[in-house]
Amino acid sequence: MTVRKYLVLAGVTVFAATGDSMLSHGMKQTGAISIHHLQGVILAVLNPWVAIGILLLLAFFASYMNALSWADLTYVLPATSLGYVLLALVAKFALHEQVSPLRWMGIALISGGVGFVAGGPALTSHAQEENSNAPLLEKDARNGAPATSPPFAKTAKDGAPSLSGPSDAVASGEPRR
Repeated sequence: MTVRKYLVLAGVTVFAATGDSMLSHGMKQTGAISIHHLQGVILAVLNPWVAIGILLLLAFFASYMNALSWADLTYVLPATSLGYVLLALVAKFALHEQVSPLRWMGIALISGGVGFVAGGPALTSHAQEENSNAPLLEKDARNGAPATSPPFAKTAKDGAPSLSGPSDAVASGEPRR
């Protein structure tokens, strides 16, 4: 794993914990809301703590999507669950919530499980083979975006595009099925 990937996982953890904490603080200021009273929901979103919490949760979602683009869900989700530890600390010391010993024990068990998951590969060998053998879109080397005209796109005799790779029937001259 590269430093960039560790930073993405750290971003997922920090953005989620901080966003949830700010959202909680803002909602405690706002009070109870009901989905049936749209005005209360709008006023809650206009609370600065809630608005910043929402923005941080959007950053969490973007980081989470980035992490899932290069690692398995079974790696990303447990690795980012260290946010539970951070969230419990923020809840205890910044929001002055009571965290029971049973919850601390659960958080310790989650952290132990994260240690097991972090020792394994980020991408399973089956997923690595799928990604290397049959890419659907080639990435542009400059920015990682899909290339506009992939070099492996072939045109069949009837003019229809084909996303076949060079090793399939079109490239070898075999008839198309």
